[in-house]
Amino acid sequence: MPRMKQDLPDTQRTMHVVNHIRSLIENGTLQLGDKIPPEREFARSLKISRASLRTGIGYLAAMGVMKVRHGVGTFIADGPAEFGKASFNLIGVLHGFQSWHMFEVRLILESHLASLAAERGKEEHHTALAEEVAEIFASVDNPSDFLIHDVLFHRILSQASGNPILAALMETITSSLYDKRSKTVERSTDLRESAEMHRRIYRAIRARDPVEARKLMEQHLRMAQTAQGMENRAALKSTNAGAGAKNHKANPGSSRTDHRDR
Repeated sequence: MPRMKQDLPDTQRTMHVVNHIRSLIENGTLQLGDKIPPEREFARSLKISRASLRTGIGYLAAMGVMKVRHGVGTFIADGPAEFGKASFNLIGVLHGFQSWHMFEVRLILESHLASLAAERGKEEHHTALAEEVAEIFASVDNPSDFLIHDVLFHRILSQASGNPILAALMETITSSLYDKRSKTVERSTDLRESAEMHRRIYRAIRARDPVEARKLMEQHLRMAQTAQGMENRAALKSTNAGAGAKNHKANPGSSRTDHRDR
């Protein structure tokens, strides 16, 4: 049996795995969506321990290059890359990212992405966007489903821009936004107007009108910012009301006047 490279430092063993998998991707042995060999077999071929292999795979999974599906296997990620959503969220907490910061970034990025998508989008993108628009309208009475198709629409649009770096940036931002919005979307009041904006953006992209696509995206995002602000306020109001009711139940006499003190 080949001697395992246990004398290498942990970082070196991790990079050994990373570099090997990268070479397999570069030479076409592994492609998007492919499943890597079983752990025992793969570790033996790399002449490292299974623990070291898991560390390397964990590193690649954190980078968004690989997806680990428990009980199924480990695959080369076939979706858009993410630039460290977990790190992005942590940085946001440390530096106090505000909702308006995020929308400002989206206005800058997505307005340009919509313009590029109108110029560069392929028929496959148009078809996928049309399907998501249909799903968006079908789910206007189901906010959770609506949010899923909303995110998918923006993801496809970013891919249609033809710039994988911009698409990766938007994937990271959109994923972070989804995590936050999923907590408040049930309090949305009217999703039909948002659905109509998605349809108008799609039509501008399909018509290859970059100026109109950009203008509509800016309008859509400003409307979305207002709507999300209302959702957040409604959620906060509900939370405060629930906390007040809980405190009242715990101290039923706290809100009554004790006549003995008169």
